[in-house]
Amino acid sequence: MRRAGLTAATLTSALALALAGCAGAAPDSGSDGSGSGSGKADLSVSSSYMPQPVSADMAAGFLTIANKGGAKDELTSVTSDVAGEVTMHSTNGGAMTEENSFAIPAHGRLVFRSGGNHLMFEMLKRKPRQGQSVTVKLTFAKSGPLTVEMPVKSATYNPSTGH
Repeated sequence: MRRAGLTAATLTSALALALAGCAGAAPDSGSDGSGSGSGKADLSVSSSYMPQPVSADMAAGFLTIANKGGAKDELTSVTSDVAGEVTMHSTNGGAMTEENSFAIPAHGRLVFRSGGNHLMFEMLKRKPRQGQSVTVKLTFAKSGPLTVEMPVKSATYNPSTGH
């Protein structure tokens, strides 16, 4: 399902604070075990984090998925024990659009960062606090799923400065 044009009144205030960061953070990693052969994707995750949510029902998440393999893959869904739903969004010119999937090119990467592609954790079952971790399961079109422990950082965390 693709939802476009989410209202600014619904998301602006929560996102303004939740998206107060950039790309990169302490690395988390995982591999789908497919190896780096030329005909397969070889996926790993790094720089994952969630700014501590400012809203009781919504949070943002950021990470980088690297593909060292010779075949492309696609991120098709994200789930988490902390949220009723996790949606994937692109941002272009300040407009946020929900996406069904994101391509991960061979020998490339997919970056989710503040102001760009990002994850939205909706219908939070609990409000994650700084210092905790959130378990996130990434599902792909071809590769096996990856499970990531996403650390919760301060609401104003900036990965480029570490604060």
